[in-house]
Parts: sequence; structure tokens; C-alpha cells
Amino acid sequence: MPGRKREYDEDDVRVRPGRSSRPRTRTRPKHDDAVDALVITVDRGRYGCVQEDTGDEPEVITAMRARELGRKSVVVGDRVALVGDVSGDAGSLARIVRIGERTSVLRRTADDDDTTPEGRLERVVVANADQLVIVSALSDPPPRTGFIDRCLVAAYDADIEPLLCLTKADLAGPEKVLDYYAELDLPHVLVRPGSDLAELRERLTGRISVMVGHSGVGKSTLVNRLVPDALRAVGVVSAIGKGRHTSTSAVALRLPRIGPAGKGRARKDPGWIIDTPGIRSFGLAHVSAESLLHGFPDLVEGTLDDQPNCGHTAADVDCKLDAWVAEGHADRRRLDSYRRLLASRAGDLDSRDQQPDNDLIA
Repeated sequence: MPGRKREYDEDDVRVRPGRSSRPRTRTRPKHDDAVDALVITVDRGRYGCVQEDTGDEPEVITAMRARELGRKSVVVGDRVALVGDVSGDAGSLARIVRIGERTSVLRRTADDDDTTPEGRLERVVVANADQLVIVSALSDPPPRTGFIDRCLVAAYDADIEPLLCLTKADLAGPEKVLDYYAELDLPHVLVRPGSDLAELRERLTGRISVMVGHSGVGKSTLVNRLVPDALRAVGVVSAIGKGRHTSTSAVALRLPRIGPAGKGRARKDPGWIIDTPGIRSFGLAHVSAESLLHGFPDLVEGTLDDQPNCGHTAADVDCKLDAWVAEGHADRRRLDSYRRLLASRAGDLDSRDQQPDNDLIA
């Protein structure tokens, strides 16, 4: 009828469609078909991974992190889950969709000096290591106890067992070094040029061991003796990037199996060594003062009767550690080293002011 208003219903309403008709969800795929692998090298967003139970020379799988991992870091030694192309063929690429829970984390601070461009940047060196092998020469260069002390603190803080590997035992005896660490019951092995490495191999068997050492101590030679194909292996894993040699990057190398399998049983897991050619020191700014003391167990008892909140530094005139050392319970050099690390950790000691730490050789 003329003049009658039209009545509208829902059929007259047009709803503009959203950008996507697919409903949003926070549910992530479970990736039940993911393959377990070990990260053996990291190079600019590409990760070299291997399946641990596929033989002595597993194929290196190149992978990248899945976006769902967020900002979680992936380091050498991590056990991860892979999806995608896990064939290891040239040009193939897998994705890391899960990172396993870490049993240990070895950390270091980039530098103890705030004046550096990086400042006190904490870095994770490796994950899931069982043992830290500290390689030190007995001569040429002489043993650097300050470096060894730092490594011990880092190992104890990470709950990783330390092992002192003394090279060039043909040039000098180990007595002075072992006497310096006599109260620690520190396990050690001696290595000479051409000597049998059976004892060292036994201590590495079935473990993931991180090897650290200064230039000239023979660490690279030792790695090549333990893993004769180490140079070839490093070349393979460095190819996951753009041709850059991993001379300053950590790389995990599988130790070869020695001897035939026993009758009716498989051979022991030979273990892995992680070579860290770019790590020549351990900054300890990330380690608490209490944890730092645990790296000097020979001094711990001397602090039990100390005054509350004693910092144990040279400025604490009533610190009981001085009397403890004077009574012959610990080596004065150990206390001096502990206090240098305290000062360095606090940023109160410039690296140019540190005393030489190779004073074991007359």
C-alpha cells in the first residue's frame, strides 16, 4: 500500500566477510612423526643435525627453526625433533619443531669487562654436555692455572664433571700442577706425542665431552688423533652455511668405535666430543659469588666461621680465609686466584692488572 513503511528482516542484512574464513586457533600441530636428532653445529640460522642411532657416520641434516619455537635458542648439543626433508640430501631442508629438555647448560659471559662492545653478554656454549675436558700443556706454553680455575668454576656451575688433560708430558712433569689441585681430587690424564690414548678414550666413552684449551696446548692435534676424520667432518658441517669454515664455531664430532663388538652384544657408545676452537676463556659474570666459591672447594671450609655477609675479597680485613691459608689448610695461590676471579666478576679488575697465571713453572 502506498505510504506503508517497509519492514526489514535479517535477510536484508549483508555481513562483510572477514579476511579469512578459517577460524583462528592456538592449537599447534603435535608433529607425532618428527624425527629425533642431535644438533652438531650452528651457522647463521642453519643447524646441522644427525640421528644418533643411525651408524658411525650419520648423514648431516640441514635444518632451520620453526616459527612456533619463538625466541628459544638452539645450540650445539641440543636434542631436537625434526620434520620435513630429513634425508640429508644436498639442498634439502628440515625444520626444528621441538627442543628437548636440557640436562646441563654450559655458559660463559662474553667478557668480564664492561668496556667491550658486547659488554657482559651471557652465551650458552653447549647443551647436554656430561664432561668438560680442560686441555693444558705442561710446557711450551706453561700451564695457565687462572684459565683452568675459570673452567672449573664454569663446570661446577653447570653441574658438569671436569677432566684435566695435560699434554706435552714429554717436556715437563705434572707434579706442580697436580700439587696445586691436590685438595680437589681432580681427575686427570697425561698425553705425550704418539702415546696411547686408551685412558682418555675410556673417559670419553658414552659421554658428550666439551674440549677447551688455549692456542698451542695441542688441543687440535688431540682432536685429530681422537677423530682421524675430524677435518673432513668439519668440512661437511661447515657446508650447511655459505662456505665459511667453522674455525671459531663449536662442532660436535662422533668418536669412532674401537674394536669389534662383543659376542652377542653391541659395542659401547663411543661418545661425542665438542671442539670449541673459538673459546679461549670463560667470563664468569653470570656466576653468583656463592657458586664461584664452589669452584674452590679447598677454601669452602675456611669460610664456615666467617663473619656474616663477608665478601671474601682482599678488602674484607676480617675475612677468615687469610688465617685459614696461613695455617696451611690451603694454597695461598688458590686464594689469590679466587679473589682475582671475584674482582674480575664484579668488574673491579682490569684485564691489564691481572697477575700472570702461569706461575707453576719456575
